[in-house]
Amino acid sequence: MNQYRGRPDAIRALVERDRVHRDLYLSEEVFALEQEQFFANTWNYLGHASQVPHSGDYYAIDLAGRPVMMVRQSDGGIRVLYNRCAHKGAQLVSDTCGSTGKFFRCPYHAWTYKIDGSPLAIPLKKGYEGTRLHECESGKGLQALRHLVVYRDFVFVKFSDHGPGFEEYFGEALRAIDNMVDRSPTGQLRIEGGAMRNVIRCNWKMYFENINDTVHPVSTHESAVRAAQSVWQDKPDSEPKPMAMEQILPFGAAYDFYDGMGGRVYANGHSLLGVHFSIHSGYSLPPDYEAAMNEAHGQARAQEILERSPQNSVLFPSLAVKGSPQAIRVIRPLAADRTLLEAWSFRVVGAPDLLFERTQSYNRLVFSPMSVVAHDDVHLFESMQRGLRAPGNEWVSLHRNFDPAELEQDTITTNGTNELLMRNQFRAWSKFMTLGMEA
Repeated sequence: MNQYRGRPDAIRALVERDRVHRDLYLSEEVFALEQEQFFANTWNYLGHASQVPHSGDYYAIDLAGRPVMMVRQSDGGIRVLYNRCAHKGAQLVSDTCGSTGKFFRCPYHAWTYKIDGSPLAIPLKKGYEGTRLHECESGKGLQALRHLVVYRDFVFVKFSDHGPGFEEYFGEALRAIDNMVDRSPTGQLRIEGGAMRNVIRCNWKMYFENINDTVHPVSTHESAVRAAQSVWQDKPDSEPKPMAMEQILPFGAAYDFYDGMGGRVYANGHSLLGVHFSIHSGYSLPPDYEAAMNEAHGQARAQEILERSPQNSVLFPSLAVKGSPQAIRVIRPLAADRTLLEAWSFRVVGAPDLLFERTQSYNRLVFSPMSVVAHDDVHLFESMQRGLRAPGNEWVSLHRNFDPAELEQDTITTNGTNELLMRNQFRAWSKFMTLGMEA
């Protein structure tokens, strides 16, 4: 039964002003419509330009159920092509990353294409003389995505012609990327160390809610924090903390700390958590790094960049940015009850190795499926996915600090425990889920 397909009013009814229906997490039909509509109408993070440094290098993934590949061109630019031969549809590359050299060659019938996707050669060429091959899509080569933006080496794409342009869609949320890149004295970041991947048996929206949930650390991560505190409790305040202690102990802050850090929402589901401070604000900085930043940006601007340490910045619906440490999480929905989480580390070009070591340490400590932090979250995500099937209550509460005035504003600064940051995501979800249907 098609309960939601072609019924925008039924989809909008899933998101009320202070609660959402469980079908957003459980329904396979809703997930199929997300792949078809929502992710097509929004701008999604694909990858970073440093992943394809040389001409012919590619990075291939499935994005919202569509096989695509980011390819470095001979002129230094980047194109994103669908990873399917124009002939029979076989995927041109099967590895996640690599170099195709000067052309792509289909492994099925040896049709070849230039790295910009244009046709190069086909076997038995005479057999196509007098046919309609060159009049149809198959004769025109690989299809490129028309909506592609490389913003400070972060690559975003949009599949549909519906929806706003890049700058309009993200707006002030792009300052999160600016801050991360500006932390380099040379203005360059480079992905290193590979990705830390974890497939979680839960809906992707649960993960995004948790990114903006500052109430859960007090209870969810209590055991991890207590273990760290028991190790460090007898140390004098003057003793330098090991990197792992510097990163885990702030998780034990009280509700007042998390509430006071503040949050901000923007149009289209984006948000900033940690407007005033965060658990990352106390990280020490090497003197030589501060000196390099002062030389590159001037002392006042360098201080402004380095003092901005939000807890999380969300570029909805695919990317969560941590400016300090220099890490990102990419959320890849796989099914209604299955989500791939990728945690990536950036090397700050022109900065000491300590910063990259801190990034990798944080990702291992907090996002690894074997970490003392992530397994708490994953257990609860999967528990919620199962628990929502219980009868009697079909709704998920998002009532905390609800104010009717928030319905009339795009940008709002609020307290750090306000569930507005989550409500804002679901309102954007409703908007972009139904955009193509209305059109």
